[in-house]
Amino acid sequence: TKTGYYDVLEVPTTATKAQIKTAYYKQSFAFHPDRNPGSAEATDRFSEISEAYTVLGDKVLRKKYDLGLLSPSDLSGRGKPSTGVFTGRSAEQQPGSRRSVSGAELRDRLYDFDEFYKAHYGEQLKRQRDVRLRREERLKRENNSGDTEFANMMEFGVGLMVLLAVGIIISIGKLL
Repeated sequence: TKTGYYDVLEVPTTATKAQIKTAYYKQSFAFHPDRNPGSAEATDRFSEISEAYTVLGDKVLRKKYDLGLLSPSDLSGRGKPSTGVFTGRSAEQQPGSRRSVSGAELRDRLYDFDEFYKAHYGEQLKRQRDVRLRREERLKRENNSGDTEFANMMEFGVGLMVLLAVGIIISIGKLL
């Protein structure tokens, strides 16, 4: 169909790049093979989603796709898509669709989950790491300042006891 990739990502043909990316993230998270071990259906669905995002997430490929000019060389010669490398059989599952890469070509590619994860969640992971480091530094400062306050209180207490002891000695001395 003319809207095959749009249907896969469940977005309208007028969707913005941000809407396409959001739809891709939601679906790739739900159908990721690591979240659905042993499910061939989830693996196939994930492959379809990845292929659709490879095309619709790229401005040039999306324009060619919308015009009906997308060819196998457009996908295979693009190098690495922004989403990483993926596998799948989606092209052979939908005969007559506008899919331009055969299932055999996609199965020959390897999926690098680490690369995918870094590409999509790298910024979020960095922010979380930075927040964790700032929290740890703040806790260290608070603990150090707490230790310093405790030491100051101890010194004050010892000084107060010495002063009290001197006062008692002087009082006893006056009584005698």
